[in-house]
Amino acid sequence: MKTTISVIKADVGGYVGHSAMHPALVEKANEELKKVKGKLLMDYHVAYVGDDLDLIMTHKHGCDNSKVHKLAWDIFEECTKVAGKLKLYGVGQDLLADSFSGNIKGAGPGVAEMEFEERKSEPILIFMADKTSPGAWNLPLYKMFADPFNTIGLVIDPKMHNGFKFEVLDILENKSLTLSCPEELHHLLVFLGAQSRYMVRNIYRKDDNEIGAAASTQKLNLIAGEYIGKDDPVLIVRSQSGFPAVGEVMEAFAFPQAVAGWMRGSHFGPLMPVSFKQATPTRFDGPPRVICAGFQLADGMLVGPRDMFDDPSYDETRKEANRMAQYFRMHGPFEPHRLPLEEMEYTTLPAVMKKLEARFVKHS
Repeated sequence: MKTTISVIKADVGGYVGHSAMHPALVEKANEELKKVKGKLLMDYHVAYVGDDLDLIMTHKHGCDNSKVHKLAWDIFEECTKVAGKLKLYGVGQDLLADSFSGNIKGAGPGVAEMEFEERKSEPILIFMADKTSPGAWNLPLYKMFADPFNTIGLVIDPKMHNGFKFEVLDILENKSLTLSCPEELHHLLVFLGAQSRYMVRNIYRKDDNEIGAAASTQKLNLIAGEYIGKDDPVLIVRSQSGFPAVGEVMEAFAFPQAVAGWMRGSHFGPLMPVSFKQATPTRFDGPPRVICAGFQLADGMLVGPRDMFDDPSYDETRKEANRMAQYFRMHGPFEPHRLPLEEMEYTTLPAVMKKLEARFVKHS
């Protein structure tokens, strides 16, 4: 029977401000998940990055299972109650629906899921980001699964040599296309480079259509129609034996790329890979962070996690991210630090501009 991994995240209350997760929320989530281990779930792990609570769950029920999604929704609601008593910031921020309606997608929380037959050894890498959007995964996923300068396995591993298929989602029109690499690599880059609109949803190995990666693609502002908070995406990547090696997957984050998000979801800044302990952004509510929890999957059980970015070889990446953060911050409210106007449509800026609308004078 196949194993399903579901990673579901939500911002249910920040401590202090948007910077971290109060231990009481983690404790509450663990308490609720423990009740269903060995029943609905095979195993689970609770993580957090910044003010986002991440539920990592394994089960046998497939993707988009209503019982698993309801479990996550109920846990977020229980954690919201705890957050409310503690007067944490942005209580229940990501719970946009009034109640659960069968599927958590479109209700606010972010979701990444995949179902597969376990291999003899099954290394799984779970990436969780804060203060950025799902488009932040585009460049790393391209590097992992399509760039031989990052992933030498594309050249020398016969199990990977034929390449991978990328399912790309157009979030504005809610439609997707699948592109095969390397032969459609240039087509792929047309879309992946526009990460505010086009995002990788799934990646499959061409030889057997086996899934290799699954990313959350939920955009809070498109769901709510206004600025609620940044989407803070999650990503699942399978590794080794026909997929990129662990080191090839991790190498994709050695460059701190510029991503949208940061303060009020309105700025570009570097994506900084950090350890679990450092996943507490405070400088201008940032800069954006990414953590990675590594597991060996054993008959549905999560052996781990290993804190994959707790490694001195990323010290230079973090230094470069801090230098980039300083560069961006010196621009203040000017582009390229502030997002272009078309991407500010769902922030708080339009409310300010509306007040000044009547003062514009038309010229002939």
